[in-house]
Amino acid sequence: MSTEFEIKSPYPEAVLSAAEKVRLLALDVDGVMTNGQLIYTSGGEEMKVFNVKDGQGINLLVKAGLQVAMITARTSPINQRRAEELGIQHVYQNEKNKAGALSQLAERLGLSLDEVAYMGDDWPDVAPLQLAGLPCCPKNAIAEVKLVCRFMTRAKGGKGAVRELADLILKSQGKLPVVEVEKEPIPASVSVPAI
Repeated sequence: MSTEFEIKSPYPEAVLSAAEKVRLLALDVDGVMTNGQLIYTSGGEEMKVFNVKDGQGINLLVKAGLQVAMITARTSPINQRRAEELGIQHVYQNEKNKAGALSQLAERLGLSLDEVAYMGDDWPDVAPLQLAGLPCCPKNAIAEVKLVCRFMTRAKGGKGAVRELADLILKSQGKLPVVEVEKEPIPASVSVPAI
């Protein structure tokens, strides 16, 4: 009896094939990198919440040599700060023509649109999604966006969706870091303090 077995990928072959070609990941911000909520202080300052796991996924992509971009219809100094923290080199804010920005960026980088993944969640993202070789959305995207996407994450926007996509891209390209763990024996007795 053989003990070998094959682990099958949970992703369709067409998604894996498209992810393998990706050299640029372009992301919407609100609803993708965040949960879509905007919080304003009494002083009028805007606050957003970003997911650290999404950030780690972006860091891994950048370290693996992939390009990452933010393309958002809004302008916020918070977006610029987050981009700088993560090493995102291409930031388009107040961009009303996201498809045009995506096409121009791909051309400037010498990439075909088949080498581009785009993640969006709402109407302004439909046109760039239709251009990208790997159109993606978080689980809580609007129905019209889901219709044009080849990959929908199990996670919601701002809750790990970007990390899920980053891991898919890195795994498909054989670039996901492998961690080897040396196991130490568990102590024979562990004392638990009395309550």
